Amino acid sequence: MRHCLTATLAPTCLATLLAVAAAEAARAPVLLEVDRSLALTHQWAMPDPPPPAERLPEPPAGHTLELLGERVAPGTTRRLAWRSGALFEGLSTSTPVLVVNGAQAGPTVCLTAAVHGDELNGIEMVRRVVHELDAEQLVGAVIGVPVVNLQGFQSGSRYLPDRRDLNRYFPGNPTGSAASRIAHDFFHHVIVHCDALVDLHTGSFHRTNLPQLRADLGDPAVLTLTRGFDTLVVVHSPAARGTLRRAAMDAGIPAVTMEAGEPLRLQPEEVAHGVEGIQGLLASLDMTGGRRLPTGDSAVFYASRWVRADHGGVLIAGVRPGDSVRQGQVLGTITDPVSNRSEEVISPADGRVIGMALNQVVMPGFATFHLGLYGKAIDPDAAPEALFDLARLRRAHESAAAGFARANGTGPADTDSDGREEEAAESDRLPGDDGD
Repeated sequence: MRHCLTATLAPTCLATLLAVAAAEAARAPVLLEVDRSLALTHQWAMPDPPPPAERLPEPPAGHTLELLGERVAPGTTRRLAWRSGALFEGLSTSTPVLVVNGAQAGPTVCLTAAVHGDELNGIEMVRRVVHELDAEQLVGAVIGVPVVNLQGFQSGSRYLPDRRDLNRYFPGNPTGSAASRIAHDFFHHVIVHCDALVDLHTGSFHRTNLPQLRADLGDPAVLTLTRGFDTLVVVHSPAARGTLRRAAMDAGIPAVTMEAGEPLRLQPEEVAHGVEGIQGLLASLDMTGGRRLPTGDSAVFYASRWVRADHGGVLIAGVRPGDSVRQGQVLGTITDPVSNRSEEVISPADGRVIGMALNQVVMPGFATFHLGLYGKAIDPDAAPEALFDLARLRRAHESAAAGFARANGTGPADTDSDGREEEAAESDRLPGDDGD
């Protein structure tokens, strides 16, 4: 055979090749049948073909957000303007409202700051959070109002021009005082569009607060909200009547108050702490990126107490916000500048300093140190300095629906709205008046 492949094809070689080709052709069907038989015989041992890959459902597309007479398309960022009708028309200045409407549908979270015009840390928190969001990647929407009380902010004051505290008049009354009208206008043009609210504050009247959340932990939706803030201390605190947080909750909007730092100052550390907490909330709601592991302090205090001065004089603190203290520990001293008599301020219980007065001249009865109490049960007969009491909480919830209806013009109006509003607001203020 080999010489037939290398030499000129002679008649003998040609005959040989033809014979081999014929034999191969005769064997091919047999081999083919054997292979087919083997395949059929062993079919049970062959793996099933993989199913076609299932396509994941497309995330729901975002929706156009209608706010303040404007339409904000999905995947866009807009700066809108809110202008209260309770001021001089020709002199009123619009308040910026920053909106980031995500490309995918989801919850709407509102951030409000400077309801008290001298509280600056929250303004910077809103700016950083909102401007770091990517509308194309965001799920849901974020509405940020960096300065709610623009008139107070411009004058460096906690209050409105009429010396009223705006955070004692929500949800407002369209026919009430100037403060009530401003509160009503803001609440019904902005807040009603929120699915959740974070109201940002600082301490007040020369006091400072450890970064913390104030929240009604008896409300399941609020409790869920607080779990997103994995870097902040949480203080159980049912909201007082007239506050923005309380009005939002009465309207079915889960709300918390964040306290951080002191008024009239921008404090980088407190701002960074607050920004981290808000970003954690957005991640926990699956509005941004991946979920973060807890990295900070998430202690929860179900009771707290203000320690008040028994003597007047110059207060010099011996502790700082965040310090743990023991019962009987010296928190600071108060010295009479005339007689030079010095008195110690003593901690009445084990706890943690969550707020305190700055060094200053104080009068007897002045709230000096705010302690989150370790291991204290909720007691309806607790001392007046307790942050809350169950009797007031029950009364508050019983009157919530009636109060909201009256404020919205669906119930009987007060005959002396301004006087009664002022009296109710003052009676519900937290001991120490530390910001909320």
